[in-house]
This record gives sequence, C-alpha cells and structure tokens, in this order.
Amino acid sequence: MAGRVAEALVQGGLPAFQERLIGAGFPGQVGLRICTLDGTELVAWHADEVFPAASTIKVPLLILALQQAQAGRLPLHGRVTMSADDRAGGAGVLHELAPGLALTWQDVLTLMIVVSDNTATNMVIEALGVDTVNAWLTAQGLTGTRLVGKLQRPPHLQNGAQRRGERNATTARDQTEVLRALTAGEWLDPEHTALALDILARQQYRDIIGRRVPRDDQGELRYRVASKSGELLGVRHDVGLLWTPRPLVVALLSRSGADPREHPENRDVVALADALWPLLAELGQAGQEGDI
Repeated sequence: MAGRVAEALVQGGLPAFQERLIGAGFPGQVGLRICTLDGTELVAWHADEVFPAASTIKVPLLILALQQAQAGRLPLHGRVTMSADDRAGGAGVLHELAPGLALTWQDVLTLMIVVSDNTATNMVIEALGVDTVNAWLTAQGLTGTRLVGKLQRPPHLQNGAQRRGERNATTARDQTEVLRALTAGEWLDPEHTALALDILARQQYRDIIGRRVPRDDQGELRYRVASKSGELLGVRHDVGLLWTPRPLVVALLSRSGADPREHPENRDVVALADALWPLLAELGQAGQEGDI
C-alpha cells in the first residue's frame, strides 16, 4: 500500500507542478528531484540533466572543506588573509573590503554559503585545489558535477577550460545525493555535520524552496530550511533540506528564464517558487502536525 501511495503522489504531484509552471508562463527548462532522507525518490524530472552549477557548487565545496577540517588539514579557527587577487565580483561582501583582512576558515565557509560570497568561495577553491575537488566528486559517484575553476574571474585570470567556455556544472540528482548523505552522517562526524547544516540553515537567500513555506505568528518559518541558492543570467537554482512532517531533500535547477533582473520579485523565481511549494507541501505532508 505504501508503495502505491508514493507512486500516486509522484504521478499526481509532478504533472500539477508542470501545469503551474506553464500557467505562470515560465519559458525555461527545469531539473527537479525530491527524495526522503532515506533516499526514497518521490519526484524526478530531468534529474540527470547537466545544468550550470552557479552557486550550488558551493555545497560540495563546503562538505569537502569540512572533511579537510575534520582530518586536521584545514583549521577552522586558523586565520587566512584575503589578498587583492582573491577578490571576486558578484555575490558577497568581501570584494567590497580592503585586502589584508584576516578571517578564520569557519568565517570563510560561512560567508561562502550564507551570503554566497564569491571571494570566500575562491579562497576555499585555492585551499582545496580544483583537481582535488573533481577527484572527490568522481570518487563519490557525483559524475554530473564538475568544478572548472574559480568564480567571477576576469579573462586574463581564467584557466584554459574557462577560456574555452567551460563552466561549473551539476545535476539535480547529484545535489540531492550530496545533501542526503550529509544528513545521514556519511560525509562528516556529528560535530561537523551539525556545523554544515547550521551554516546552510543560515543562508540569507531563500528565493525558491523557502519562499512559500508558511510562517508562524512570530514570522518564523514553520518548517526548518537548510539550503543553497544559485543564479546566473537566466539560471535560477535552489537546493536544500526541508523539515516538513515528512522531511524532504530537494533540488530544483532551471535555465533559459526570461527575467534577467537580480530582484526579489524576479518573475522566474516567483513562478518556480509558486509551482514548487504545493508539491513540497503534498510530499512533505505539510497539512499534518509535525515537528518544526
């Protein structure tokens, strides 16, 4: 019976999600995967399609950096100095600050996620190494995800692959597997797992997964969200964990959107969020009482 119920949810929920996107006039392509914490797949739509990773590449970077910290190779409370060459445009705040700032590695990892800081991300990439990151991704079976190089580099500082037009890439399946394994304690010990989840839960950009989550009387989200967004021109992503009564692992990737604005009411973002929440509420059994 349980199997038939899950099947009915998939067959009923995904078409309705697709219809909501069409009704909202969303012109792009979407990759979507939703599963439970034990990995049971509830919805998959273009889940293995490769998309530009945008800032979702920062999720595996966080995991690998914390593995290095756990092994004693990256001291979280040790300090690293930001140089002028580290600074990268786009998201974040560090590029607005003067070089010479000394931050702890935990500060760097936090900024990389909570404000999607590209300078902090490049400092992490420099510490880990592109080849090391890609070897780790391959070893974990995350074959649709690849780090090409640092973010937002001017042409004269790009590597050969970037100059050829290659870009960081990922899939909805890989993103949900990274997050599922994180919650299962497969990547890190309990202390570092808790730190990773805490950092992801403090992300300030909740444009899609967290956008329509109901709020309580104090304005707080009724269900905890730990997530990472990502955006480029025409690209809007959100991947994360949602602790509805039936907790969910979610990855929604999109491209070829029509609204180029970096704005809270970006039409593509609103369409994606409005289409997604009813599906998450259904699959997460959010109409039932549960822990929040």
